[in-house]
Parts: sequence; C-alpha cells; structure tokens
Amino acid sequence: MANIELYKEKEILEPVNLCDNNGKIDDESIGWSRNPVFNCNLAGKWLRKKKWNYWCISNDECLFSVTISNIDYVGMAFVYFLDFKTQKFVEKTIITPFGRGYSMPKRVQETVTFKNPKIQLYFIGGENCTQIVAKCNDFMGELMETNFKVIYPEGHETLNVVIPFSKNAFQFTSKHECLPVEGMLKVGEKVYSFNPENTFACLDFGRGIWPYKVNWNWANASGKIKNRRIGFNLGAKWTDGTGMTENCIIVDGKISKLSEDIIFEYDSKDFMKPWSIKTSITNRINLKFVPFHERTAKSNLILLKSEVHQMIGHFSGSIETDAGECITIDSILGSSEEHLGQW
Repeated sequence: MANIELYKEKEILEPVNLCDNNGKIDDESIGWSRNPVFNCNLAGKWLRKKKWNYWCISNDECLFSVTISNIDYVGMAFVYFLDFKTQKFVEKTIITPFGRGYSMPKRVQETVTFKNPKIQLYFIGGENCTQIVAKCNDFMGELMETNFKVIYPEGHETLNVVIPFSKNAFQFTSKHECLPVEGMLKVGEKVYSFNPENTFACLDFGRGIWPYKVNWNWANASGKIKNRRIGFNLGAKWTDGTGMTENCIIVDGKISKLSEDIIFEYDSKDFMKPWSIKTSITNRINLKFVPFHERTAKSNLILLKSEVHQMIGHFSGSIETDAGECITIDSILGSSEEHLGQW
C-alpha cells in the first residue's frame, strides 16, 4: 500500500555529485531537477552498480525501443520493434559477462555505446540532440538498421530525481518525454520514416546502487492534444517510503512535479485487462489504460532473475498541471509495466 502523504521534495538548481568520496550517497544530491545537473560518480560496490540507457520511439505506425545496460556482472543490450497494423513483434537480446563491450558514462547527455559482432548500438550525445544508430544483421533473420535524431527543443525540461533507499543504496533516474524525432528504421525490406510532427521519444537513464530484490510499476506516454505536446512519467512501489517520487506531467516542454504516490490497479493474472492509474491523495492523475499488446521479458541467470510485463496501449482520463489546468486525454499512446526482479 502506498504511503498517503505529500512529500517535501527539494528542487536542485546547481550541478551536484551523486556520491561522496566513499561511494555513499551525497545528501546534497537528494532531490529533483528540471535539468540533468547530476554527476553519477558511482564507485566501489562491486556487483551492485546498475547502469542503463533506455530509449523508446513511437509514431502512428510502430514502436521501436533500444537499451544499453550494465549491471556489473552482466551487460545486456536489447532491441525490440512492434508494427501496430500487422502486430509484427521482433526482439533481440545480447548478454555479455561483466559488461564487456559497453561504455556507460556518468552524465545523461554523454555518448553511450555497445559494440559486439551481433549488434552495434550508438547513442551519440549532442548539445540539443541525441543521435541513435543501431544495426543488427540477424534481427530474427532480418536486417535491422536505424538512424534517429532525437531533438531537444530550446527550454525543454526533463525529470531528474535521486531516490535514497539508504546511504549505501540509491538511484538516480532521468526521464525524458515528448521529444520530437526524425529519422528512419529498416526492418527487413520495410522502411519506416519518422517525422518530428508525429514522432515522440522517451529516455529512461538510470545510475545507482540497488537492493537485490526490486519491484516496480512504471507508466509513461507522449503525444499531441489540440496541437500541444502532452506527456507524463509515473512510477510506484520502488520509491515508496523514500520521500521522493519519479512522478511528473509535462506540457509543452514544462514539468509539473507530482510529490505524491501513484496507485496502479490492474489484474496481474490478465495484464491485458484495463488498468487504473491515479494519484493517492489528489485527483491530479486519473487515468484509464487499455493495452493492445503485451511484451513479456523473463531472465533466469542464477544471480539475475527478472520478469517484466510491459503493456503497450492507450491512456484516457485527465491530468492536472501545477497551474491548476485540467487536461482531458481522449487517447494517447504509451506503456505501463510491472517489473519483479532479483539482481
């Protein structure tokens, strides 16, 4: 059960280190920011460090996602693709021991790479954009190539939060929504084109020291409503009791931070049934989520065990900004998930 209280979350305005000289959380870093001002200087804690960059790009035709991650004892890269019309779904996962082949920097907008004979992935950081280049010659028997340019409009805000589990366990998360994208994706003989007017990117950047057992819900969406760019990032369970949340609304590039827990209600025996997602105290989030595709990912590698049910679907309902504006959502594309793991 979520804690029914509003949190007093500190907004951080200046650059700050995540860790002190001993690799423990720096108390000055506990808070949130509208910009990625955090330096994730993780040190020590062998086999406990978790690092990942997850990108998801969608338009009216399809969804494409690519992740580079390193959890110390293994590195994992995975790419998946869903064609909405045909329901064609393809996923490719590469695992290497001890993060071999991965480059995972300390800051959000620095370049991330994974090089392997089976797949090549590049997230090339720039001042106002990130270029995503991927190539796989055996994407379930087909060639897969991408070249995307994710655009950061001037003044666009992002959600950056430090979650303190304890002095020795903590997570920095940076969530970016509503980012326009241009570029192309080729899967086999099919080529998909992406236009900034109707394409949206989401970034989930994580760096931290986690407890062994994890459990979370995560929902996010980006889209256009009456020519305005609307999105949100909502999480639950993993932040309970820490005094911080990863919850926000974003409207035309401006963040409204939600300092209360989110209640996810769904049928864990049938994830395809509609979900209810609401704020725990106020009515600032009141959403219904109707999935149309279920992605299930399971791992069982002795030390690493996880099960993810990531649902792709549409949200409807209402959200309320800091200014008190209530925005009605008829249908916006996004995803909602349950993750259980030991890592």
